[in-house]
Amino acid sequence: MIGVQRSARLALCGLAPAPSPLRSRAAAPRPQQPLGMGPQQRRQQAAPVRAFQENGDSKAKPAAEAAAPAAATPAPASLSELPAYPADFLRRRWLTFVGIVLGYSCFYLTRNSLTYTAPVMVADPSLPIGMTEIGTMTSIFPIAYGFSKFVSGVLGSRTSPTLLLAGGLMATAALNAAFGFSTALVWFCTWWAMNGMLQGVGAPCCARILTSWFAAKERGTYWGMWNIAHNMGGFLAPILAGTAAKMYGWKWGMFAPGIVGTVMGLLILAFVRDSPEAIGFPPVEARKEAPQAAAGEAAAPAKPKESLVSLLVNDCLKNPFVVGLALTYFFVYVVRQGVTSWFVFYLLQVKGVADAGAASLRVSGLELGGLFGSLLAGKLSDMLINNSKGQGGNVGKRIQVVIAYTLGIAAMLMAFAAVPASMGALQWAAVFMIGFFLYGPQMMIGLCGAELVRPESVGASQGFLGWVAYLGAANAGIPLSIIVKDYGWGAYFSALLAACAGAIVLLAPMINAKSYVQLEDERKAAAAKLA
Repeated sequence: MIGVQRSARLALCGLAPAPSPLRSRAAAPRPQQPLGMGPQQRRQQAAPVRAFQENGDSKAKPAAEAAAPAAATPAPASLSELPAYPADFLRRRWLTFVGIVLGYSCFYLTRNSLTYTAPVMVADPSLPIGMTEIGTMTSIFPIAYGFSKFVSGVLGSRTSPTLLLAGGLMATAALNAAFGFSTALVWFCTWWAMNGMLQGVGAPCCARILTSWFAAKERGTYWGMWNIAHNMGGFLAPILAGTAAKMYGWKWGMFAPGIVGTVMGLLILAFVRDSPEAIGFPPVEARKEAPQAAAGEAAAPAKPKESLVSLLVNDCLKNPFVVGLALTYFFVYVVRQGVTSWFVFYLLQVKGVADAGAASLRVSGLELGGLFGSLLAGKLSDMLINNSKGQGGNVGKRIQVVIAYTLGIAAMLMAFAAVPASMGALQWAAVFMIGFFLYGPQMMIGLCGAELVRPESVGASQGFLGWVAYLGAANAGIPLSIIVKDYGWGAYFSALLAACAGAIVLLAPMINAKSYVQLEDERKAAAAKLA
């Protein structure tokens, strides 16, 4: 069956297997020997036939030799070597891409459902739930989520990303439903902590699938398009969970995301595939292969698979660029969480905005700006890589975009603080631009981390980066609240600007960093020169 699939895929790539010489020779008719002939008569009769065959063979030789190169055309090592991707490959890749975008959006539905259901729970007299209990549940979640991103990224390196993505989504959907059936605080906290532990599955799986289906020259664009799943899910969560809770009771604020998550998980299993090789295509980029043993030499024994700890240590912790990106992520998430958690309070206390609803409206442009910013960041980095024509490091080109965006964050933070309270529209525009510049680095750092390591270590790198990022998010809570309480809002903005400066200092040494694929190509070229 695999052979049939392979032949079909080669045919789509414009290649065909060479005809068998045994089959063509067997098909030639043998001359019939009349009965009653002696050996001498047979030799005399065979002479003209042999001469004819030799003459025909000599005429056929040039044609056969001319056809030999075409018949021996080798299969492509990667789809990038073809002038254009096959139509069937593009169709399957598009199905996979849409599946992971919608799938990760649904993770946001099952992740944010409590946020928009909580007000209805607090208002329900039959539940012993108040603001303190809601605060307890929401404090448990980020701790569990940050740990889960690390564990799922590392352990997921040995598991099918499609199965893990679909299974994780359906498990979080089931936990949302279990939450809706509960009435006691201990069960609410248990289900919500377990939900946090499973939410970290989504991003590392999507990263592995993206790096398998998209080549470096186009990956930034599609990674940016995938990143809109954050904004799409964040936009749809209050509509789905909030509306369901308001119309049908708080339980349906949890049931509705659970139902959608379950259906989406089944669709992922049906249409998403781990890689092009899983359905018979060559990889999108050539990968390093083990050297062939010379004639007469014994084949080298196959290397055992590296352990999960070895992948994490050798490809992540020992790679200074990956560690630098993780620390940069820490500072980016300090800014991101600091903005989302405290801007409403800043507008109420300093700018004199009338109420929380009006303040929320002024910061509503953050997600919308992030959508456009992440799309443009990926496109810009791809343009820099394609225009460089192989000169310089691909990861370094993306880092240059991240540095420019981080400078934009700092500029817009100062602009937001300077805008008068009376200019609500201008404050909204400043928040929009903060989101525009903030979500670009959030997306690009994950992409750079994926391109710095081997394909089998992508999940580990994403888990490590995500874990450090959420340590940064945790530090945007109590530490920033202490800064505001003891030193005022001016010190709060100074802390966010210092975080931007720390990110730029960490990124500066990476502006020429090369991807793993580039380094492998250089090693192969050096080995070929020595051979």
